[in-house]
Amino acid sequence: MQRVLIVDDEVLVADTLALVFQKSGFSTRAAYSVNEAMASARTFQPNLLLCDITMPGKDGLALVREITRELPSCRILVLTGFYSNLKSVRETASRLHLPLGILTKPCQPADLLREAAAILAA
Repeated sequence: MQRVLIVDDEVLVADTLALVFQKSGFSTRAAYSVNEAMASARTFQPNLLLCDITMPGKDGLALVREITRELPSCRILVLTGFYSNLKSVRETASRLHLPLGILTKPCQPADLLREAAAILAA
């Protein structure tokens, strides 16, 4: 079973996304900050990280950098509600030389699951 770690500082968003993935056959964990996500990732060993970009404290790009250092086989899909974040997300992905999916909020669950499946299959 594929494991998905979902990170969003909005608890309702993270928990809802976890439920969407659970109902589609994934094992999930939700975290609400970068520090909580890293602690969870070390034990959960996710196949996919699904994270928001704009969060208080460390942002999602900091999490992407930390995850790629500690869990290089983990695939990454980021969500952002701010189009202004797209450039920095793409720049970070190109420096890390990794495939990185990017979706903007709001997005349909079917689109999210399709993108996640494509990233995991790559």
